[in-house]
Order: sequence, then structure tokens, then C-alpha cells
Amino acid sequence: MGKYLKYTKNFYFIFTVLFVAWMVFIDTNDIVSHIKLRAKLRDLERQKEFYLERKEKVQADREELMSNYELLEKFARERYLMKRKAEDLYVIVEE
Repeated sequence: MGKYLKYTKNFYFIFTVLFVAWMVFIDTNDIVSHIKLRAKLRDLERQKEFYLERKEKVQADREELMSNYELLEKFARERYLMKRKAEDLYVIVEE
């Protein structure tokens, strides 16, 4: 036991222990912060994948709409309630 007490009185040992404790628990870049940031990074990467898939779907829909006039007209009528000059538009809302 006396052998271990000899090392604890050493300045370098005390400094190293305090430095490691400071870096692990007290510093702004501590381990807990790194764990939280990695979790947030994983969440953001999942969101990025979701939005990239969604972007591809929207681009495919846009290409389809721009290539087919009848589909574009149907989309405009349903989504934006557009009509021709001689038409009357009735909107039925189901409860």
C-alpha cells in the first residue's frame, strides 16, 4: 500500500489525474457533449436521407407533370382549384 501512496504524492501523477478529470467531466468538449453531438448527428443524417428521397420523388412527379398536359391540368384543378372561364366550380368538403 505504501508503494501506491508514493505515486500519489508525485506532482506529475496528481497533475495528470486532474487534467484527465478536467477533460472528461468539466471541459466544454467533454465526453457527455460528444455523445449528445453524435446522437444529434445520426438523427440529422436520417433526416437528410428522408429529405433526399422526398426530393427525388418530387422531381419525378414534376417531370411527369411537365411532360403530360392532361395530368398538369388535373393537378391544377385539384390542388389549386383552377377552372376554365366558362365553368363553375363546386367544392365538396366531407366531414
